[in-house]
Parts: sequence; structure tokens; C-alpha cells
Amino acid sequence: MKNLVEPIKRKEDVVAIEKYLARHSRRNQLIWAFGTNTGLRISDILNLDIEDVRNKQYVEIIEKKTGKYKRFPLNEKLRGLVKKYLVERDKTYSISSDEPLFVGKKHCRLDRSQVYRFINEACEHLGITANVGTHTMRKTFGYFFYKQNNDVALLQKILNHSSPAITLRYIGIAQEEIDYSYNNFEL
Repeated sequence: MKNLVEPIKRKEDVVAIEKYLARHSRRNQLIWAFGTNTGLRISDILNLDIEDVRNKQYVEIIEKKTGKYKRFPLNEKLRGLVKKYLVERDKTYSISSDEPLFVGKKHCRLDRSQVYRFINEACEHLGITANVGTHTMRKTFGYFFYKQNNDVALLQKILNHSSPAITLRYIGIAQEEIDYSYNNFEL
């Protein structure tokens, strides 16, 4: 079986990754927080421009993969992180609203391989052994959303999946429940 990217299933690990990233880069912290708080795909996160989030309560995008319109609120945490990030970034160089939100050293839009590297570096440094990648953020959002709300139909709609079974398998719940039932079954 191929190695699938997994969600981070311990909240302490999600927090530890964010703290680690914050110590090294407010940009990387914000990318992680965006992924784990919105469930957006990395392609949609990296496609955001400053005008999409600056002083906004809601974000409106057309998903790159599906071509579908998506609108969602920015929670208080994300609004605060965006504000701090933009203030810090504006000190480094003047920024305009139509610029990419996340840029690299050459002032070009960040790409997914750079995000993959910093997520893996953080997890390795913290001793987190899950198979991680950029999709880990989306799966982590899904896992904790399901655990908190126990509403697979709503999560299915948020993630744009075609069935509840796909959503549960995607976030690793189906296997988790199978393992639990095996471990708690005895004749």
C-alpha cells in the first residue's frame, strides 16, 4: 500500500508545529494556521492575494482543483495572525493589495515544495512520526472538525467530497474506528 499523507491527530502536536513555525517564520505559521483552520488545499492557500484577506471577515475564492466558488469566515485567530503578518511584511517592503499573500525570498509566490519542506522539517524536529505533507493541514482540519462536531455531512460539504465514506476515509476515521472495534472485540 502506498504511503498516504496523514492528519496530525494529537492537538498538542498541531499546537507544537505552529509554535515551532512561529519561532522561525510568521509566514510559515500563518500558512499552517490557514490550512488547519480552513481545510483549504495548499494550492488555494498559496493562490491567495493580500486583498483576499486584509481586513476581511470572509474569504471568497474559486477553488483551483474543482473550479467551484467557496466562501468561508476567517476565525478570530486567523484574522489576528493575518494582521500581524501583514504589519511585519509591510515593514520589510511596501506591499500592495494585489500582491500574493505568501512570497518567497525572491518576492515570487511561494510554491508547494517550499511548504512541504518546512512542514516536514518542523515534524522531524518535534519527533512527530506521521507521514506528513502539504495535504496534512487539510486532513488535520477535517479530523478535528469531525471530532468536534461529529457531523460528517457538513464536513463532506466543506471538503467538497462526493460521499461521507470518502470523507471518513480521507481523515483516517474509518480505519481508526475499525482498529478500535478490533481492539475491543473478543470471543
